[in-house]
Amino acid sequence: MRILCFDIGGTAIKIGLVDDNGNILENREIPTDAKAGGEALINKILDEISKYTHIDRIGISTAGQVDSERGKVIFASENLPGWTGMEIKNRIEDKYSISTAVENDVNAAAIGEAYYGSGEKKLNFLCLTYGTGIGGAIVENGKIYYGATNSAGEFGHMITHVDGLKCNCGGKGCYEAYGSTTALVRSIKETLNICDEIDGKYIFKRVLEGNVKYKYIVDMWIKEVSMGLVSIIHMYNPSLIVLGGGIMQQEYILDNLRKNIKAYVMPNFDKVEIEAATLGNAAGLLGVSIIAKRLVNKFK
Repeated sequence: MRILCFDIGGTAIKIGLVDDNGNILENREIPTDAKAGGEALINKILDEISKYTHIDRIGISTAGQVDSERGKVIFASENLPGWTGMEIKNRIEDKYSISTAVENDVNAAAIGEAYYGSGEKKLNFLCLTYGTGIGGAIVENGKIYYGATNSAGEFGHMITHVDGLKCNCGGKGCYEAYGSTTALVRSIKETLNICDEIDGKYIFKRVLEGNVKYKYIVDMWIKEVSMGLVSIIHMYNPSLIVLGGGIMQQEYILDNLRKNIKAYVMPNFDKVEIEAATLGNAAGLLGVSIIAKRLVNKFK
């Protein structure tokens, strides 16, 4: 079986051709160009699909709240303008007659990690990804917990600061406004008056070089991330939390998160394991390939 998978984020779209054993046969990345709007984005996906032949299933992992049964985006923040309400499954199936699965990106990543990565052989765990925003997924008994309206796991939009910074969701004081990679970059640029474009790799290069100004800001950001996780741990009492996003590959972050969490959680919660996602950028692609593989082919 050949499954064409897309992982749609606010900045880039990862594209992978995956076989039914979880081998990624092709892997590439294109810019999202999110500012062009939802219609331009779905047309970009449709154009990319046209480049492939002999596809058995299509899997779409996307940022935003997703009704996975209907393959529709329930809500997307301004990181993907015009994406709310997009009927991805119908648009793809109507044009190509290929059975298509659509899933929230963090849910897809969690399924990927459950089968091939840090969550392997774990029936119950939480997954959070840190990037443009903060996404979350809840795995119970090996399956995604969706909640009443298919929107469970929006950890990035719990309020950590009353009347705090404005968030892309339209609210104020959300966790992701303080704990996302975007929030760290913004804090560095504003505090140190930097006009150039920088990213997490650049920031941690400065930290590892011993730049005390960068280190102080990063340490304050890690505390923001830690306190959000402490609240989540007290709510869910998980045995494992898997942290995704490129920035979470930094051992400096993981070591300090573990120390902070140990210091702030109540004693009977401190056995929780904090691990970085092991699949990296492949997690969402592999996860949605598993979901797509389970689909009944209605276009035989």
